[in-house]
Amino acid sequence: MNPFSFFLFLLIVVPVVEIYFLIQVGGVIGVFPTILLVLFTAFLGAFLFRQQGLTTVQRVQTSVQRGEVPAVEMVDGVILLMSGALLLIPGFFTDMVGFLCLIPMLRQKMALSILKSSIVQQHKPRADSSSGDGHQDVIEGEFKRDDDAK
Repeated sequence: MNPFSFFLFLLIVVPVVEIYFLIQVGGVIGVFPTILLVLFTAFLGAFLFRQQGLTTVQRVQTSVQRGEVPAVEMVDGVILLMSGALLLIPGFFTDMVGFLCLIPMLRQKMALSILKSSIVQQHKPRADSSSGDGHQDVIEGEFKRDDDAK
């Protein structure tokens, strides 16, 4: 499935799932408590997002001070950003996914998995478009322009 189709699928399915859960929860506990619960999860998510974000920034700074490339921490930060966005979207399904992304161990496993898959994709050999066999000959040497002397 290409990324556009997947995004379109999510754009259609996620709101339907959210509406379904909101109706179900609203039917069990009532409309007003459901609204309060959605607001509570948004505020709790924002608080946890801020706390985890500060921890991630400190880990990035520590890695840089040690002279290491903070690749895992950077991907961790992107996952945190997506988590924060999911937590601000009203609904229980996106809140659940957002809260799962806030769990540090799960988030680090996700970051390592993303990095591993991107490194594998980055090192796949690609055929060069300038030559048919994928190899390009490099000839080193010096040259002199004859028309400069005239």
